[in-house]
Amino acid sequence: MAVSQQVFLRDAMRRLNLTRDVFAGRIGVKRRALDTWLLPEGSQEFRAMPEVVNRFVTEIVENEALLQKYAQSAQSGPLRNRIAFEGKPQLLSVDQFSRESVEEFFRIADQMQPIARRQKVSRVLEGAVLGNLFFEASTRTRVSFGAAFCRLGGSVCDTTGFTFSSMAKGESIYDTSRVMSGYVDAMVIRHPEKGSVAEFARATNIPVVNGGDGPGEHPSQALLDLYTILTEFSRLGKLLDGAHIALVGDLKYGRTVHSLIKLLSLYRGLKFTLISPKGLEMPDYILEQTGTRGHVIEQSNSLEEGLVGADVIYATRVQKERFAAEELEGYTPDFQVNKAIIDKCCGPDVIVMHPLPRDSREGANDLSVDLNHDSRLAIFRQTDNGIPVRMAIFAVLLGVEGLVQHSLRDVTWSPPTHIGPDDSLFHGMD
Repeated sequence: MAVSQQVFLRDAMRRLNLTRDVFAGRIGVKRRALDTWLLPEGSQEFRAMPEVVNRFVTEIVENEALLQKYAQSAQSGPLRNRIAFEGKPQLLSVDQFSRESVEEFFRIADQMQPIARRQKVSRVLEGAVLGNLFFEASTRTRVSFGAAFCRLGGSVCDTTGFTFSSMAKGESIYDTSRVMSGYVDAMVIRHPEKGSVAEFARATNIPVVNGGDGPGEHPSQALLDLYTILTEFSRLGKLLDGAHIALVGDLKYGRTVHSLIKLLSLYRGLKFTLISPKGLEMPDYILEQTGTRGHVIEQSNSLEEGLVGADVIYATRVQKERFAAEELEGYTPDFQVNKAIIDKCCGPDVIVMHPLPRDSREGANDLSVDLNHDSRLAIFRQTDNGIPVRMAIFAVLLGVEGLVQHSLRDVTWSPPTHIGPDDSLFHGMD
């Protein structure tokens, strides 16, 4: 098998659009057996599936009529060409993806998991240099992009803020981009102005990734968010088609939700409940784009009413740094997503997400810390998924995704079995 057993089975379920329970029934095995086959190979409970099952699954997948559209897409050239921005291998918006291409992309992200989990190493980007140009504050995005590039064998040069850049001296975006592209092999750019990253991209032919352009988009965050939702749904035996997604908070300036709702709308029959304080509603142009795809969209200013029956709760902080006339300093207490309201309004298998950082200061009333030890809180699994997803972005844009599987070798150090203190709750479940 060219890929790991876990990747092979995940790929089959994703292509066939089947839950674990239905897939287990389709191939005639017990759900528990399938769960052990889906574990990472280093797990104590991992079991190799019988060769006859491997052949049977392969036959089902290859003969499934639903795969014809995917097969036609896959034959039309490398993924980097099909998601290109103005003909160049650059990622600026989730609008560059179709459902088929995003699911193909996630299969590549699956292959990055052994590296992200510190079981394997790869050097496919050895000698390549990433330029992280962050003209706006960032911790997770900047570090995770850098870590992802390094885990593929590359190296990283960082610059942060306007103060220490030549743009503070009046240098144009065009000049900055052209100069930097002479130094590095790829750039990740965060800038406070919407549309600015596209200016950087047009001034160079090297890969450029939008790390957030003001209130515009944050495509890599949306990709890792969707990847997390699909992974969690697989664990819970759910399908994304037909799900109820509640987006909560500052939907006007929150670029993560702008990208995520557009990416989610590639799926079928979703219900979106958009819950925000007055004045911070989702922009009309995004509502119009989502509405044309046949989804149900409801807007509410009541958190309690909007959360009822949600499969996913995606909360965001108040983007005070983007306010012009708004006076809001934080959410009111009745707008805080906490354990009490989730217990009251949602089921035991709801997924609670947040792009982070969450504002833990008094009076902010952002996502409550009383959920920190609740298994429904997925924010740390969400951030962990940022590494394989961003590794996949670099692998695709730099054209090395086909080399990764054959480049893997075992790590030489001893990583912890679980990164966080509560991770053992999910050991063997992903």
